[in-house]
Amino acid sequence: MTDFLRRLLRTPQGFLGSLIVGLILIAVALGQWLTPYGPADMQALARYGAPSIEHWLGTDQYGRDILSRLLDGARSTVVMALLATFIGTLGGAVLGTGSAYLGGRADEFIMRTVDAVMAIPSLLLALLVVSLLGSSSANALLAIAIAFMPSMARISRSVALAVRKQDYVSAAIARGEGSTYIILREMLPNVIAPIVVEMTIRVSFAVMLFATLSFLGLGAQPPATDWGLMVSEARQYLHRSYWILLWPSAAIALTAIGFNLLGDGLRDALNPRT
Repeated sequence: MTDFLRRLLRTPQGFLGSLIVGLILIAVALGQWLTPYGPADMQALARYGAPSIEHWLGTDQYGRDILSRLLDGARSTVVMALLATFIGTLGGAVLGTGSAYLGGRADEFIMRTVDAVMAIPSLLLALLVVSLLGSSSANALLAIAIAFMPSMARISRSVALAVRKQDYVSAAIARGEGSTYIILREMLPNVIAPIVVEMTIRVSFAVMLFATLSFLGLGAQPPATDWGLMVSEARQYLHRSYWILLWPSAAIALTAIGFNLLGDGLRDALNPRT
């Protein structure tokens, strides 16, 4: 473990990505205790307040402290993105590994279906799912998870095809183990490394997708503190107080950059050639 962390942190992208993601996770875990203001506390005399000692990032159109809302929104935005990515990755990994194990016509049918779904852009697929299920954070999470499954299935299958030929899989078949046991206990744990790297990078896309759905009114609903919803509510006040729009936009961008850099660092750290 120590050697892995050393390999991860010795690269610029791994170090910077770990730092950014670490700070974001601290905000997620401790955000509600890091500021004296409540995310819904309104101060009529402090509306459109510029950044100051009392309000480090300023206040919005209702006099609410922007920093407090950002820290509170981190719990919903980042946690929901992590959950959506995990569910989509797990479903795609099981589907792709199972397809590689079954082979033949079953593999052909599953992969052609996956290819057809992959032809639909992730955002468009997520919009379709949310439009069918209704506007809510839970439905947005499910939509993003479904949008991520096909690509994760394709990646998992490409790795699982090599694992399928290994001796321990042949030994499990010879022992008479069932397909479910072989897929979940023998094959899936051995395709985890490239999946973890891809999952880390996918979190950044999940953050942006979730923010986009909230921005369009299809994800989190007012008075939630989701970052995408904050951007949507602030756009009409851009001419008066640009910082209302600036800070949630910067939070989304920084989170996406952090997880992208961390994914690149994990890829280098888990590369057997390095």
